[in-house]
Formats: sequence, C-alpha cells, structure tokens
Amino acid sequence: MKPATLPEGPRAISDTALTPPERRAAIRSLVADLDTNAALRGVTALRHFPAEPGDHRDFPEHLDERLREAYRHRGVEQLYSHQREVLDRVEAGENVAAVTPTASGKTLCYNAPVLNRILREPDARALYLFPTKALSQDQKKEILELVRLVRNADASGEGIRAEVYDGDTPGDARRSIRTRAHIVITNPDMLHSGILPHHTKWAKLFENLRFVVIDEMHTYRGVFGSHLANLLRRLRRVSRHYGADPQFILSSATIANPGELAEGLTERSVSLVNRSGAPRPERFFVFYNPPVVNPELGLRRSALNETRRIAGGFLKGNLQTIVFARSRTQTEVLVKYLKRDIETRPDRTERIRGYRGGYLPKKRREIEDGIKNGSVLGVVSTNALELGIDIGGLDVAVIAGYPGTIASTWQQAGRAGRRAGTAAAVLVANSTPINQFVIQHPDYFFEGSPERGLINPENLQILIEHLKCAAFELPFRKGERFGRENLEELLGVLEEEGILYRTGDRWFWTADSYPANSVSLRSISSDNFVVHDRESGRIIAEVDFVSAHSTLHEKAIYMLESDTYYVERLDHQERRAEVRPIESDYYTDAVTHTKVNVLDTFANAPEPASPTAHGEVHVLKQVVGFKKIKFFTSENVGSGELEMPAVEMHTTAFWLEAPPDVLHAAPFGPEDRRDGIRGIRNALRAVAATFLMCEAHDIGSAIGADSPEDGPQDRLPGASPREEEAGRGAATRIFIYDNYPGGIGFSEPLWEARAALLRETLGLIERCPCQAGCPSCVGPAGEIGRHGKAAAVAILQGIRTRSEAKAASAVS
Repeated sequence: MKPATLPEGPRAISDTALTPPERRAAIRSLVADLDTNAALRGVTALRHFPAEPGDHRDFPEHLDERLREAYRHRGVEQLYSHQREVLDRVEAGENVAAVTPTASGKTLCYNAPVLNRILREPDARALYLFPTKALSQDQKKEILELVRLVRNADASGEGIRAEVYDGDTPGDARRSIRTRAHIVITNPDMLHSGILPHHTKWAKLFENLRFVVIDEMHTYRGVFGSHLANLLRRLRRVSRHYGADPQFILSSATIANPGELAEGLTERSVSLVNRSGAPRPERFFVFYNPPVVNPELGLRRSALNETRRIAGGFLKGNLQTIVFARSRTQTEVLVKYLKRDIETRPDRTERIRGYRGGYLPKKRREIEDGIKNGSVLGVVSTNALELGIDIGGLDVAVIAGYPGTIASTWQQAGRAGRRAGTAAAVLVANSTPINQFVIQHPDYFFEGSPERGLINPENLQILIEHLKCAAFELPFRKGERFGRENLEELLGVLEEEGILYRTGDRWFWTADSYPANSVSLRSISSDNFVVHDRESGRIIAEVDFVSAHSTLHEKAIYMLESDTYYVERLDHQERRAEVRPIESDYYTDAVTHTKVNVLDTFANAPEPASPTAHGEVHVLKQVVGFKKIKFFTSENVGSGELEMPAVEMHTTAFWLEAPPDVLHAAPFGPEDRRDGIRGIRNALRAVAATFLMCEAHDIGSAIGADSPEDGPQDRLPGASPREEEAGRGAATRIFIYDNYPGGIGFSEPLWEARAALLRETLGLIERCPCQAGCPSCVGPAGEIGRHGKAAAVAILQGIRTRSEAKAASAVS
C-alpha cells in the first residue's frame, strides 16, 4: 500500500460521495499512513482480514410463500446458512440461540419464524425484548416494512400488527396494543414493571404467546443478566397460568459461553447456531498506542487528542466514521473538537453529531437517520450505538480506549464495514493498565477467546426482590419452584415480614406496596433526572440517578452535542436539573469520596497465606467537589467543593490487608507509604478486572473505611501518622467491591485466586518501565507521589515475605 500524508489541519471536504473504488483506496492509504507516519510512531499491530464470500441456502419449504416474496422484494434471494439452520430448528420446536458476528443478518433469524407462525396462525403472539428503547424502535420499522410487503402480496397480511410498548408509548395507544398487537416490542424494564404486574390486562398476549425473542443476549451479563433470568422465570410462570409455553429465540454477538448463558437465562435447553454464513468485507484493524512524551513519568500523548487526530484524518478523506468514547463527557468533548476541525464552512454544519444516553428520542432518531442517509459524516457515541441499531454502512470505526471486553471491542469495530467493500477499525489506547496490557499484547486480543457472560440468578437480594414481584402477580403454591433455592423457606421469611400471607398451600401478597416499582434492573435507583433549559423552557435530556450526581451537580458544565450548559440547580426531590446555555472554555470532572465498612466476613485466608478476605460490605459514595478542565489543553484551571447527598449500597467485596508491621518495615515515611497503598489499589483494581473479564465499572475500589476515589486525598484509616510510624496502627484494607447492590459474585472468584492476583499485581508494577509511577501501573507520579511506586513494591513484597516466613515457621 502506498502511504498518504495524514492531514494535520482542516481542509475542504468534498460534497461528492466517494465511489466504492475511491473509498477502498482512501481507507487503504490512510491505514498505511497510520502504520508508517513517523510523527505518530504508535502502531503496535496492523491486521488485515481479507473479504470472505457468503454461504447461501434456499428458503425452506415451511416458510410461507408470501413471506418469501416479501424478502425477495427486499433483495433477499437466498438465506445465509446460519439463517436457514435457525429457521429449521425453530420449525422443529427447539429453543435457538443465533451467535454470529455483527451485520450477519441475525434479525431475519427471529422475524422470519415469528411472522411465518402468525401467517399460519393469526391469533399467535410474540414478545420481543431489547435492552434499549432505540433498538425497539429500529426493530418496529423493520417488521412493519416486511408486513407492508406481505400485505401487498396477499390481503391476509392486513391484520398483522407490531407495536412498541415502553415508557414513551402514549396512554391512549396502550389498550389497543394489549389486545390487538401480534408482536409486542418492549424492554426488560417495561416487562418487569408495566406488563407482568398487570397480566390480566394482557390475557390475549399470554394465552397465545408462541415466541419470546431476546436480542443482544451478550448484554445480559452481571447484574442485568441476573435480573433478566429472574424476570424470565416470572414470565414463564405467568404464561403457564394462561396455558402457554413459548419458544425462545435468542441472538448474540460472539462470546465464549453463548450456550451456557442462553440456558442460564431461559432455564431451557437451547440449540446453538454459531457458524456464520454471511459474507465479510475486507477489514483492517489497527492497534495504536500514543507515543510516550515523558519517559521518566511514563506519560503518553492524550488518547483523546490522538483519537481526534486519527478520526479527523478519515473524516477529511470523506469517509463516514463512527468514534466510540468511553464516557458521556469524552463523547461531548470529542464532538466539540471534531466539529471545530471538520465543520469549517457554514454549509457544513451538522456533519458531526454526538450520540449517547440522555438524548431525547426525537434527537436520537434524527441522528440515526442522518447516519443512514449520509448527511451525517461522523458520529461520536458512547456504547449506545454498539448494539444492532440499523445505521447503514460506515467506513471506519475509531475506538477511544479499550471498551473493557474483547466482545465489546469487536462489536464496536463491526459497526464499520456493513457495505461490501473495505472497512477499517482503529483502537486508540489510553494510559490505564488494562489498555496498555491489551495494546502491547495484541495476540491476547486477536488470538484469544472472547469473554464469558456471567450471571448469578440466585443472588439472594435479586432473587428475593423478584419473589415479591412474582407473589404480587400470582399466589405461590406449595411444591412450586422458582430457581434453585429452597422456595418455601424464602416464602416463610417474607411471611414473617408480613409481606405474604399463607392460607393452606398458597402464599398471597398482602402488602400495600407495588413491589416492581422499588426494583431497578440496572442501577441503584430507577429515578432519572430531567435536564431543563431555563432559557428555552424545554427538557433537553434525561440522566440516570447515579450519573446525575457527578454530571449535574451545581456549578457543573453539562455538555450536549458540543453545546455547554451551566447547572444552576439540582433538585433531588423533583428529580430535575435547571441549566442555562453558556459559552465555556472548560468542562467539569467530579471528585467522589467512597467509604467502605465490613458488615460480615464470609471467608478469611488462613495464615500463613496472604492476609485477604471477602464478605459483605456497606459502600457510601458522595460527590464532594469538582475540577475544571480546559478544553484542548486538558489543564486543571480550578476546582470547587460540593455538599451532595450520599448514595449507599450493600454489596460484596474482596479485600487485601497491609498489616501494621509490614507498613512499618517499608523504608519510607508515612506519606510515602500512604502513596504506596494508593498505588497498590490502582494496580490491584486493573488486574482484578482482567481476572474477572468484566468491565471496569462493574467493580469499585477503596482504601480502608474512608477513601476518596481521587488518589491524592486518600488517607489510611485507623492510624494516625504517629501510630503508623510506631507500627501500632490498625491494618490497612484495600477493597475491590462489586459495584452493584447485593453483589453479583465477583468477590468470591477474586478471593479464590488471591495468590495469583497479588503475584500479577506486583508483576505489573515491577515490569512497568517508568521510574516513579505512571498511568499504566500505579498511577501518575504527580498523583501518587515521587516514591509511590517504590513504596507499593516494598509493601507488596513485604506481604509476600511475611507470608513466606509464617509458612516456614508453620512447617518447622
């Protein structure tokens, strides 16, 4: 490939779309430039995946001719091999999971058999579950287009109705949907709180329920997946009450244990179809590590600025590009940067758009349509566009920071290349340890298997909450099963609390409350905040309860598609933030304090093993201040203090203890030892996330009983500097906790792998080439101190030496 020069400054973008050969040449040229440009010097891997032809099959005879004709009108003359296999297995009465790459036609795998059954059996019903509202609306368009074509082919398709039922559905439409819709498209949250508790109004659906479709199955991991498994128990229970036993059709991106996850969610035997017959376009995948600019501190160029540079090069080449950012703040910052670089003429506005949770539905639909019709050249998104929303064919995906899992990275990369031709994906690493591990070990990514989807439906807190919901829906009978736990014992506990009343062999709901309203499937609280623009009088966005504390606190700069707003007031009682437009040259970053108290210890590592344990803890988080970060330079230009209400939860945690004698033996003063503990915390959390193969936000970390998450303010609990110096203070605990109420089971595997966990944490720090700490190991020296890295190594080595000495003593 002949390298091209990557443009450094703005230049005019052609209004004429590239032809396929021009697009292919432009992508190859810009990828080659990334690999050879001396000014960048950051490519650690460049993988080329040649185009692959598809494996096609004829339509099955059992598929209604009217439906076959409808697909032919849409240009589908044959099926891919995996689509045919799914249709045949569903026709045979099996539950099926289709697990194939992005853009392989999984939608047909469930739409075709569902519509086929409805054409044969007009009273048949299907329930579709999508993890997001955006996917629901996208799917409705797809189904209605097929129904229109069927109707044109034969008037018997006239009565088929597919409707979305979620929080945005108008009240006057809901009654019609309950009784007349053949396909009800919804999300788990609405099924949980809006359908199952009112099942008597949905009798027509449940009496005739033939299929339950679960799309994007891989998203149902951890707490969300554990909730969904219990929700499906409730769904099957209500369906049985009405005499129905639906089949399950699931679709998923590639994960390591799709069959296990599908059967864990549905508690049914599921046939797995995971060999794709779809063609694949030519693809380039680039791993890019920003160059080191300060070897002594291990500091690299800003990943955000490098993402801007790389994405800008593709955009200036008139290549339609999607950029994935790791947070809402990063999304808005990148939108602002790219708008400045690309929208250089008055007639080029709205060519760069943002997309994330919190945007109102009308704005999201507008952006999605703009991507599909080509009026939007570039979009910057959180993982909200990672899932299968139809946004047409993009040329390039630039991923700003490792998404946390191999599966998510491939999903994001797969959003480019939906057209025949050539596509590219670029992963730009940031300085966190997990990013540096992946970017410097590309074989781990390209040769390794994707992660497992882990759920724990028997999590007692989750299970009890769904038992309450199920008892509200229908009385429990003696001998009934709901999961693996002793049901009668759990019902007895609820009876003692006065929530249930037993008469004979049945338990009835007696409380006045409506249990589903108090159970969130995804977060600590289900109460969202609305963002109100005082100048226009409009609601401009919606923010979830937990994020509101860090993004909508008073004096925060709230960003929406590069527009900046000043938060004047956050009303917790009304769940409302009052903002006004402002021209700001900085954005804000919240400072959060975390306190952890041990409530119960499940297991201690017996001496002479390392001093570790896991158990139940109480976590209290509070936003206590904010920093002002200048756009483009990332300078810290100010700060402020806040008094925000705390967010509390009970969860489970793994913790490591640094005994007083080990701390005292380290050849450093109290402040340096404090820095060392913070460095261990940073490295331990990164290694723990890798061990668990979970996303970074699934786990939290804290030191002792009072630890700000922003390292410089940490202090060791239970010991004054003088006591610590004398070696008489309490042991310092470093917590790694499940970031979900009740815990989801992460603490126990960490405790079981404690020896390897500590060994790899020490190895990560020792192997890092920086001198005094950097973001790739213990944290930047400016945050953990000049001796923080050395102190971290000394303390970890001291713990190992102490354990070895005790082991030798025990043997003698």
